[in-house]
Amino acid sequence: MTAKKKPDNIVYNENSNKYDAALKTYATNVGAPAIQATDTIAWKNRSINKINHKVETKFLELKAEYEKMMREFEYNQQIFKAKFSFEPVIGEIYHLYKRENHETFLSMIAPSQCNFNHLGSFYLNADQIWTKTETTT
Repeated sequence: MTAKKKPDNIVYNENSNKYDAALKTYATNVGAPAIQATDTIAWKNRSINKINHKVETKFLELKAEYEKMMREFEYNQQIFKAKFSFEPVIGEIYHLYKRENHETFLSMIAPSQCNFNHLGSFYLNADQIWTKTETTT
């Protein structure tokens, strides 16, 4: 006995031998609205622009932080290579100078109180890291 083929507009499940149009998650009759794909190009373009902006912003933040860290490292290298004959106190400002023979030294004397070649003023923070400051007192 051969099964007769059903027309294309009839929803018949041959595995269960039942009409299951009502169980489908999509429209199945001829009068139902046509299923059309949503245009996602605009959404994709907005998403691409957002992620590109986010990544670029994060990259610039990291780059600025890296440059700041490298400056801090160079300042600390410069101070630790300098001559000084005292133990710096945390929380105080010290001044870095250069002699005529290009030797650097750290001093408590402010630039306004001497005429040495002033390279910068530095603050020793609680982590014992030297940070450059504009204060020259």
